[in-house]
Amino acid sequence: MMKKLYSFLPAIVIAGCSVLINSCAPEACVEETGSFLKASFYSYATKLKVPPDSLTLYGLNMQTNKIYNKTTQVQPALFPLNPSADNCTFVIRINGITDTIQFIYSSFPHLISKECGYTFYHTLDTFFYSKHTIDFIYRNSDNITTLNEENIRIFY
Repeated sequence: MMKKLYSFLPAIVIAGCSVLINSCAPEACVEETGSFLKASFYSYATKLKVPPDSLTLYGLNMQTNKIYNKTTQVQPALFPLNPSADNCTFVIRINGITDTIQFIYSSFPHLISKECGYTFYHTLDTFFYSKHTIDFIYRNSDNITTLNEENIRIFY
């Protein structure tokens, strides 16, 4: 009887180790982890949602790191904010006409889940913009999170 137990012992140890290893493995992160300021585009004349024919977007003095480069049908545009700063300035070219937008905000860490870890959420304080093609920017929500909600509306 003891010999039978010893012959099964390696199989039992391997099965036990397998269960322990799998129980400690992290789950896959399936949640959104990036928090972006989300901007929808509207026609100033009709007040209807209209994506630009061409959108170029990049951080000020970062022309080689374009977020959008003559991209069509962008709706909404996602602006990445720097959590280690309290403001970001972007160059935005809508249908070939260039403007700048500066966002002033505060950032704070937010736990998404055990599997996904932390991200940074932001609270929009204020913003400034030039008016070459942008007529008006409407603030819809100050809370910049991973949720798919519009933060600002850009009327052009």
